[in-house]
Amino acid sequence: MERDGVERLLAEAGPDSRRLRHALTLLCDAQWWTLADLVRETATSRRTIETLLRELPLERKGDAFRIPLTHTNDYQDLLALAPPPEDPVAHLLPHYASELTRLKDLVARAPRARHVLDHVSATPETILRRALLLGARFWLPGTRLLCVGDHDLTSLAVKLIHPETDVTVVDIDERILAYIDAQRLGVRTRWADLRLGLPASARDHDLALTDPPYTPEGTGLFVARAAEALTDNGRILLAYGASERTPMLAFKVQQALADLNLAYEAIYPDFNRYFGAEAIGSAADMYILRPTTKTRPAVTSRLSRQTTTIYTQGPQSVESAHNALTAPQEAIQDFDPDLLVGEWPKDLTQPRVRLSTWLSKPYAATLDRVAVALPLGLEAALPRILLATRASHVRVVGSDLPPLPDVLSTVYKLSAGGDVLDAVRLPQPPGDAASVLRRILDNGHAKLANTWREALIAVARTQGSALTKNEARTLIAEAAPWSEGLTPLDAPLHRLSALPEAVTTTISALTTTT
Repeated sequence: MERDGVERLLAEAGPDSRRLRHALTLLCDAQWWTLADLVRETATSRRTIETLLRELPLERKGDAFRIPLTHTNDYQDLLALAPPPEDPVAHLLPHYASELTRLKDLVARAPRARHVLDHVSATPETILRRALLLGARFWLPGTRLLCVGDHDLTSLAVKLIHPETDVTVVDIDERILAYIDAQRLGVRTRWADLRLGLPASARDHDLALTDPPYTPEGTGLFVARAAEALTDNGRILLAYGASERTPMLAFKVQQALADLNLAYEAIYPDFNRYFGAEAIGSAADMYILRPTTKTRPAVTSRLSRQTTTIYTQGPQSVESAHNALTAPQEAIQDFDPDLLVGEWPKDLTQPRVRLSTWLSKPYAATLDRVAVALPLGLEAALPRILLATRASHVRVVGSDLPPLPDVLSTVYKLSAGGDVLDAVRLPQPPGDAASVLRRILDNGHAKLANTWREALIAVARTQGSALTKNEARTLIAEAAPWSEGLTPLDAPLHRLSALPEAVTTTISALTTTT
C-alpha cells in the first residue's frame, strides 16, 4: 500500500488535518466528485485539495474522480470519523423543499457575476440557510433588515421564508436591483456606492447582513456602513472567508472589524458555500456582530479616511496601479468652474468638496459651473452626480464614462468628447407632466414622493381645482408604489426610467380626482 505521501500531508497539517481527512472520507465513499464540488463540500482551498489528490490513486470518469473501490480499505484508519462542525439550521432544511426549488431557479436566472465587484454567487442552499438562521436567532415580524450588497439574493430568500420581515437592499449593481424588483416579493431597493455614502432611507434598521469584498478595506467599509445603518440594539451578520493557508489575511480583516469596536456574538464556521471562490474553499464563516457604545465614533473615524480601492480585481482593486484620483487641470482650462468636486490639482484655487459630500447633501451656494473629477471605477455614480445639483453647466472628467439614461434629457443637454462630458441645464419645459418630472429631478436630495405630491397640487391649482395632500399621495402610490422613501439620487435607474410614464399617469388621473 503506497500512502506515504498522504500520511506526510496529514502529519504536516496536524490538528487541521481534519479538512484533508474529510476529503479522504468522501473520496472513499464510492461517490464521484468534481474538483469544484469537493472543494465546496469540504470548505478547503483548491490548492490544498489538489495537493492531496496528487498523492492518491484515482479513477476518473470525465471531470469526476474517486478512489477506486479496491483501494478504499487502504485508508480507513486515516478517515475523519465525525462530521464537520454542526450546521445550526440543517434540521430545518427538509421543511423548505419548495422554497429551495424556487431559490434554485432565482439564482440560476440572476445576472451574471461581475468580477470587478468581487462577485461570487452563494449557493441556493446557503441563502436559504441564511434566512433560516435569521429566523432562528431573531424575532423577524416587523423587523427591518438591510442587505448591504445582495448579489447573492439573500433578500429574496428572507421574503420567501419570513414575508413579514421589512427588507431593503442597497447595491451598486443596477442589474441586481432591477432583478430583485422584478420578483415582486416586496423588497425595497436603493442604489448606493458604499464608498460614497449610505442613502438616508437605508438607516434605522434592526439587522444588517453583508457578504463584502474579502479585503480588509472592503470588509471594513461594508461592515462600517452596516453599523451606520443600525439602531442602537442592532446586529450585523457578516459572511467572510479566508483560505486555511492565509491566516494573516484573516487576521487583517479581523483587525479591521476590531477597529470598529464590535462585539463577536457568534461565528459559525464554513456556514456559507459558493459557486467559485475555490481559493478559500468555496466557503465562508458567518459572523454575528453587535455594535457597542464605542462603535459609532469608530465608524465615523473609519469612514472619514475612506479609500475607493476596496476590491481584489479591476480598476478599484487594492493593488491596482491605475487608481489615481486626480483629474488633469487641462480638462477645465476653458471652463472656469465655481466649484471643484472630487480630487483636482492642489494649485487650483476654487472651492472644492468631496464626491461623497456632493452626493450626501445639497451644496449651499448658488452655482453656475461645476467641474467633477470621476475616478475610474466609480462610473455608476455619474447619473447621481448630475442630479445632485442645479448648476447651469456641469463638466465631468473621467475615463470610460457610461451612457446616461434617457430620463436625464429632461434636465440636461449632454455632449461628450474623449474623457469629458458636458451637461448644460435646459430651460423649464412646457406641459404639466414634463414640468412635474423636471421638478422631481431638480430636487435630487429630496424625497421623490414629497416633491411629486407638491408638484401635483400646484398643477391642480393652475387648473382651477383643489387637490389635497392625501389625494395626491394616493395618486402617486397607485402609479408608483415603489416611490415611498426614495430620492432621485438613491433610486435605481430602472425606477428613474419609469418616472416619466408614472408622472403622466398621475397627471391624467388629476381630472378624475378633482
